[in-house]
Parts: sequence; C-alpha cells; structure tokens
Amino acid sequence: MYKKLGISNEDIGLYTSLLYIPWVIKPLWSPFVDLKSTKRNWFLWMQLLASAALLAIGFTLPTNVFFVTSLACFWMVAFASATNDIATDGYYMIGLTEDKQSFFVGMRSVFYKLANVTGQGLLVILAGYLETYYGDNTKAWSYTMICAGALMLLFTMTNFFVAPKFEGSKAIVLDKPKGFFEVFVSFFKKPGMGMAIAFILFFRLGESQLVKMASPFLLDPTSVGGLGYSTSEVGTIYGTIGVIFLTVGGILGGILISRHGLKKWMLPMLIALNAPNALYALLALTGTTSAFAVTGTVIVEQFGYGFGIAGFMVYLIYIAEGKSKTSHYALATGFMALGMMLPGLISGFMQEWLGYAGFFIWVVLAALPAFFLLKFIKYPADFGKAKEKDEQSA
Repeated sequence: MYKKLGISNEDIGLYTSLLYIPWVIKPLWSPFVDLKSTKRNWFLWMQLLASAALLAIGFTLPTNVFFVTSLACFWMVAFASATNDIATDGYYMIGLTEDKQSFFVGMRSVFYKLANVTGQGLLVILAGYLETYYGDNTKAWSYTMICAGALMLLFTMTNFFVAPKFEGSKAIVLDKPKGFFEVFVSFFKKPGMGMAIAFILFFRLGESQLVKMASPFLLDPTSVGGLGYSTSEVGTIYGTIGVIFLTVGGILGGILISRHGLKKWMLPMLIALNAPNALYALLALTGTTSAFAVTGTVIVEQFGYGFGIAGFMVYLIYIAEGKSKTSHYALATGFMALGMMLPGLISGFMQEWLGYAGFFIWVVLAALPAFFLLKFIKYPADFGKAKEKDEQSA
C-alpha cells in the first residue's frame, strides 16, 4: 500500500518494522491476560478493536496526513493483534494436549500466514483492480482497507458464536500464575534459557529482512533493480499458487513432527525457511522477469515458510511448558518478534545501500547464525511426537 502511495523503501522498512514493538513488549501485559477474565473474552475484544482501526485507516487515507493517521491506526491494530496473540496462544495450549498441539501447529501457522497472504495477495489483487478501475491509488487503497475492516468484523462475529467456552475447569484455573512477577522469574530460571533466547532471536534473521523487501523488489521498475511487476500480478502470485503451497508446507510440517518428534525435522525445517533467500538473490543477480522463475521462487518461499516455521513454533511451545504457559509463550514469541523487528528496521536502508542483488546476498549470509546455534539448544528429541496407540489405550 505505502509503495503505491509514494512512500520510500527506507520509510516503509523503518516505520512498518516499528509496528513489531507491541509484539516485542507484549510479555509486559501478558500476565494480565492470564490473570484477568478469559482468553476467549480477550481475543474477541481485541479483534473488535482491530476491525475498528482498519475501518479508520480506510476512511483517513484520502486526507493530507494519511501517513501519520494510518500509522497511528496500524499501531492500534498492532496492539490489538499482539494481545490477541497472547489470548489465542493460551487458548490453543490449554485446550489441546502436547501431541495435538504439534499436529495442528502447521495448520495454525498456515492460517496465520493465510492472514498475511490475504493482506499481501487477495487484498492486493482487489487494490490492483481498483487502481485500474478508478485510476486513483488513494481511492483504491481506501476502499480496500474498508473492505479489510469489514472482513475482520465478520470474522469477529463468527468467533463470538463458534469459539467454545472451556476455561472454567478447575485444572485450567489452577494453571493461572499466582502473581505478576512470578511469571517472569519462573521463565528466566528455566534451564538453558540464555541459549534458547539467542536461538529465538537469530532463527528468522534472514527471513525477517526478506519478507520486508520481497514485495518492493517485485514491484520496483527494472531500472532500479526490481522486476517491474504490477500490483495485481504480485497479488495474484501470492494469493493463488502461494496460498496452495503455504498450506501444503504447514500441514506437512505439523504431521511430520507429530509422527517423528521435533529433533528429526528441526534442521530440514530451518533449511526450508531460508532456501528462498538464495532464490531471491538469483533473481536479483540475473535480472530475470520470467513469470516461471518468479512464481517458482514464491512457491519455494511460501512452502518453505509453512514447513519451516512449524518446527520453530513447536520449539516455542516446548519453551513455554509448565505453569503460566500462556505468559511464557508470550515471552518466547516476544523475543521472536524482537528478532523480526530489529533486522526489519534496517532492511530498507540495507537495500538502498547495497541494491537488491547485494541485499539478498546479505540476507543469505544473515541466516547462517541460526544454523550455528541450532546444535547448542536442548530439547527432547521426541517432543511433539504423538503417543503410540498402545500407550494411549493403557
């Protein structure tokens, strides 16, 4: 959106990366989500707030101060989304056993990414169509954001009627932390937490920069190193074929972990997550605009994300095991968000400095620390593996 409204890559990278701050600092209020009300109430109210903020973006884009007002509304969406994350993560973990969490983690990641694809793909297709129809980018994106707010409101209403109420059981009530500070102390006292946090911070160091500049790379003209694709073309690639392979990758990742445990698949999943970095570098170095090459790269990117992130999310579930798991998972994902935000802050500047080819080579190198740290982290080899049928029946 901002690219089509005349905002520079530096400002896009900087200001949109700052929107990660609520996810970084969400552990500060995660104990309140644990201690007050139910996870269901929290995520319903936060989804309603996000709906209102998205509608507000749509109505304020035609103004002269659209950049400031839209960023303010996006901050509201970011706060609501981060709090929604805390509540829905806790809702997921207390509602499912360990093996079921592993089995569904891929599907969960798929639907998380599908929300991103809806923004990067389906809504972009709509915006591209409206840009052509009206000949006015501002009007096109204004109507698109109003549609996004209406869609979010529809999902909120759906969740109100279909999300089950199960948080009144005695076991779930006893799992709540006794006090605010106990949450933080018990998290950092877990064995090997220092190395675990380092791994979390570096796991997505390359991919976090790639995701910021992939769309500008496809959209920028060939004269500045981009590929010159239109808004609707980029939306179509991400919103159709990309969705299919994202779904396949995420579901496959969850199934494989539930069958064999986390240890066997962590390295292959880390490779899958970072393989697209090299393909984007190849596109930039060769300057090819071939639809086959670009679509193939997006396929690998989306499949790799769906498949690769499954192992990471199961590892975060392991980190959060024990009492106060909702707040501990929020802490773990807060460090993950920090590992996304800091590299994202410099991504636009790095791209302007190095050009697209140099930038994507840098992204390939930035993925290497995660491979080094992988051999030092500790977790049960069979974590996430489904119990054998005979054990279940015993």
